[in-house]
Amino acid sequence: MHPSTCSRYLLVGVVLFFLGLSLAVFAAPVAVVDDRGVTVVFDKPPQRIVSLIPSLTESVCALGKCGAMVGVDRFSNWPKSIQGLPKLGSMGDVNIEHIAQLKPDVVLLEKASPVIAKLNSLGIKTFALDIKSMGDEERALQKLDVVLGTSESARVWNQIQKELMRANKQLSAKDKNIRVYFEVNPAPFAAGRTSFIGEILTQLGLINIIQESLGPFPKINPEFVVQAKPEVILLSDSTTVDIKNRPGWNTIPAVSRKRICVFSVEQNDVLVRPGPRMGEAALIISQCIQEKMSSSQ
Repeated sequence: MHPSTCSRYLLVGVVLFFLGLSLAVFAAPVAVVDDRGVTVVFDKPPQRIVSLIPSLTESVCALGKCGAMVGVDRFSNWPKSIQGLPKLGSMGDVNIEHIAQLKPDVVLLEKASPVIAKLNSLGIKTFALDIKSMGDEERALQKLDVVLGTSESARVWNQIQKELMRANKQLSAKDKNIRVYFEVNPAPFAAGRTSFIGEILTQLGLINIIQESLGPFPKINPEFVVQAKPEVILLSDSTTVDIKNRPGWNTIPAVSRKRICVFSVEQNDVLVRPGPRMGEAALIISQCIQEKMSSSQ
């Protein structure tokens, strides 16, 4: 090849490189509607992110943007890489002054957060997402993809679906269509069929004793569980002592046959957060159901 021709190719390559760089730097702003119905405009993907909800923290990290996190709420503890970040409180006691000092490009929170107006008055951009169902998580991942300038939501969602399918296949026919009760906390609040936990139970072929009409996380009368006679009970380790003292609970098949799935603190975090680890939650549930049903035959 003639030297002058080679030089022209080199020059064209350099021009194209800097043109691509310019397009990346001066990409058009994106406008995304959050769950308040507010259109939030981003001139460029945020480089400094604060998350005040564990499920949003986990979703951002699942999309590959953990490195952009500069602060999180008190309960965000996964993945491990975010555990050293500043803790900024929770729903009722968010440290707004500390958030302002971090100079975030955006604060991720839920739409009912009482600090939205204050943050906005300080010129801090907020983006609200409410994740209460599996569909909400899929939608949140898609919106975050746009906000963060990533293209990972389909991969993350497909992984959740694969894990759900694997969890379903772990259960034999005899392990399905059994009546189960999932207690979220000892008030007692239960996971209803319309909650993301209820959706997981349905995907596994299990029968949730909490009817859809009661809502996603209803507070229930313990006598209701006695009457419903679940074959397996699922709850956190902190509740196990409490249920043994509840009147009539020793007559429940799940209790009398020792079919109680007791989850550790770490497992409970996975189970009660409607985020990218929902597939992992399904695997935890199906494994315990399988063990309890086989050990009590």
